[in-house]
Amino acid sequence: MLKLILSISGKPGLFKLISQGRGNIIVESLVDKKKVPAYAHDKVISLNDISIYTLDGETPLREIFATIAEKENGAQASIDPKADAKALRAYFAEILPDYDEDRVYPTDIKKVITWYNILTANGIADFKEEAAESAE
Repeated sequence: MLKLILSISGKPGLFKLISQGRGNIIVESLVDKKKVPAYAHDKVISLNDISIYTLDGETPLREIFATIAEKENGAQASIDPKADAKALRAYFAEILPDYDEDRVYPTDIKKVITWYNILTANGIADFKEEAAESAE
């Protein structure tokens, strides 16, 4: 499912891939449900392709979402994404203790928490199953 969920640079929120056209794709915002085109010049990335730096490599975003879901029992994140940098880093250290503090910025943590909240608000919360499918 995460491979169909996209982040588009310059546009807030997350988008679900609806269809592909000539030179563009049609996406639906998970926030307001509006359908909009994304063009070849837009920087579009699937959440399935995003990883977070750790001290010994990278951890896929879906695994981080699964850990947050486990910590929060599938509910929204208990921290406000607009919390101060110190609180965000402390929360993230509980989720991913070996994250690289030099390469992962508070804005990155804020984005991960915001995305997690958008996904859970839209009923997308089964991150473990997807991790198992990727392993096969």
